[in-house]
Amino acid sequence: MTNNQQSNKTSAGTNAAKVKQQNAASASNKFGTEFASKTDVQAVKQQNAQAEAKKIKTLGNNKEKF
Repeated sequence: MTNNQQSNKTSAGTNAAKVKQQNAASASNKFGTEFASKTDVQAVKQQNAQAEAKKIKTLGNNKEKF
């Protein structure tokens, strides 16, 4: 047997059994999806637009100083 088969880890050190377990849990919606269902997409888009506008304004002010 190779070392990978004995320890159930890949050559990079990933625990294959744990990854399989996480994938199975994800497939059965045990974690991860509850956040997406509670997200207010419109509010996030608005916040992103405001942050982008603020960033552009800040960059514009910094260029004037040089």
